[in-house]
Amino acid sequence: MRERAQEKRAPVPPPPRKIDCDRVKCVSLTFDDGPGAYTGRLLDTLRAGGARATFFMLGENVQTHPDLVRRMAMEGHEVANHTWSHPDLTTLPPAEVRSQIQRTQQAVKNASGVAPTLMRPPYGATNTQVGRAIGMPLILWSVDTLDWRHKSVSRDTRIGVKEPEGGGIVLFHDIHKPSVDAIPKVVDGLKKRGFTLVTVSELFQGKPLQPGQTYTERVQKTEAVTGSPSPSGPAGAPGSGRTGPSGGAG
Repeated sequence: MRERAQEKRAPVPPPPRKIDCDRVKCVSLTFDDGPGAYTGRLLDTLRAGGARATFFMLGENVQTHPDLVRRMAMEGHEVANHTWSHPDLTTLPPAEVRSQIQRTQQAVKNASGVAPTLMRPPYGATNTQVGRAIGMPLILWSVDTLDWRHKSVSRDTRIGVKEPEGGGIVLFHDIHKPSVDAIPKVVDGLKKRGFTLVTVSELFQGKPLQPGQTYTERVQKTEAVTGSPSPSGPAGAPGSGRTGPSGGAG
C-alpha cells in the first residue's frame, strides 16, 4: 500500500506557463540533435537563468540519455521530436517517415512520461507528403545561428543575443560545446533586451497549431511589453508564422 501511495505522489512535469506573447516580448530558444554530453550543463544554465527552452531530440540519443530527458520535462522544458536518426524525410517513403517519428515518440515518452506534440524535420526538409505522414505541427525557426558550422562561442553569442525579434524561434544544437558555452551570455543578453524565454508551446498559446503545417515564428499582433511571468526550456525566412520549408541544419 505504501508503494502505491508513493507512486501516486510521484512528481509530474509542470504545465506550460500562462503567458500572452502578444503582450509579452517572447522568444523561444530551441536545441536540436541531443541529448548529449553537454546537455546537463545547458540545463544547469537554463535553470540558473529562469529560462525555459524546447529540445528537439533524436530518438537514438534519447535512448542513451533518458535521465536528461526526464530532467528536461521536470524542469519545465518542452520535449519534442526530431526523428530517430536525422534523415532527410523527403527522401523516405511515408512508412519510414512514420517509423522515424513513432519510435522517437515512444522513446521520449518512456524517458520522460511526456509524449511530444511538436516535431522539427531534420534540415528543415519537408513537403506535403512528409507533413501528412508526420501528423504533427512542424516547427522550423526564424534565426539559424549556424552554430554547427562555425563552432564559435563569440559568434553564437552575438547572433543569439542580437538577431532574435519578438515571437522568434532560435535554432541551436546542444551537441556542440561552443553552443552550450554561449548560452549563459545569450540568456543574459536576451533578458537585458526585455525578452521572456519560453517554450515553443508557450510561444504559441492561443494560436492552435495544425498538423502538417510549418511554423517559423509567432507574429505579434500588438506592440509587446517587456516583463517576466510569475514563477509557476541558412536562416529560416521570417513570415506569417506558417510557412513552407526553409534551409538549415536543424
